[in-house]
Amino acid sequence: MNTLFAIALVFVGCCSNVVFLELLVRDFPGCGNIVTFAQFAFIALEGFIFETNFGRKKPHIPLSNYVIMVTMFFTVSVINNYALNFNIAMPLHMIFRSGSLIANMILGIIILKKRYSASKYLSIVLVSLGIFICTIMSAKQVNVEKGATEEDSFYAFMHWLLGIAMLTFALLMSARMGIFQETLYKKYGKHSKEALFYNHCLPLPGFLLLSTDIYKHAVLFSQSSPVEVPVIGHSVPVMWLYLLMNVITQYVCIRGVFILTTECASLTVTLVVTLRKFLSLIISILYFHNPFTAGHWVGTAVVFLGTLLYTEVWSSIRVAMKGEKADKKAE
Repeated sequence: MNTLFAIALVFVGCCSNVVFLELLVRDFPGCGNIVTFAQFAFIALEGFIFETNFGRKKPHIPLSNYVIMVTMFFTVSVINNYALNFNIAMPLHMIFRSGSLIANMILGIIILKKRYSASKYLSIVLVSLGIFICTIMSAKQVNVEKGATEEDSFYAFMHWLLGIAMLTFALLMSARMGIFQETLYKKYGKHSKEALFYNHCLPLPGFLLLSTDIYKHAVLFSQSSPVEVPVIGHSVPVMWLYLLMNVITQYVCIRGVFILTTECASLTVTLVVTLRKFLSLIISILYFHNPFTAGHWVGTAVVFLGTLLYTEVWSSIRVAMKGEKADKKAE
């Protein structure tokens, strides 16, 4: 029952989160910093109350290790959201982030000297190829949409290329953080809810560096058209309502993933998250009419095929089916 509840939280929370993020970004493409800050502040407040018992509970993992992890986590979160300022379409943004599993594997080979089966290496090639195809397709669209003059076209393309570089850096940094977490958990044990709190609480002072941009977008949000909230019967600026819903759905999504990690095998968690990303992508394309060519569909299919190959879903299904056949024969 808990597993089904957790899966429902992941799908409802994460897919709704994508919708509200897209609504925010459509009107204010540069609002990534205020969105990141709101998410961090909300999760940190919840963790301070329920995880640390108002700061009375001591952490299991030394704070010095959390500082290193938090530096990476803060950098990844800010860069991922800030990349939306550089002509990066939401579908491409999601496809790029789907490569995190493979990026983790590549750094595992380089840093931890791990060795994998041939199917794992094939999955690396497929995911890399899929992301490359989608990136090339998006590059063509940047040239067409921004090509008023040759100079404008070149500037738009370089601007977009900087966004791609930011996403690539964030992807590799996220994978490095995953390896660091893995080594910490081996040494001190798994304390994912504690890590969730410190990852969101410790970076909060870092947002002072972004305070000017956050304040600017807070003013812009306050100037957006008002909408009446049925429950309270008062009107609020629509962008603040979108931000609130984005923060709540982000929390629901993270809580769902947290419950899944305690209830299911890592394979199940990976499969659920992968399917959720695919559904979010479909919603972004169909609901918001984001440009998505046949080439994008091919690239997306290759990315998800590679991810499923990595998680060994096909072999698990075959084993399960063989088990069912064996049980029937025994009967």
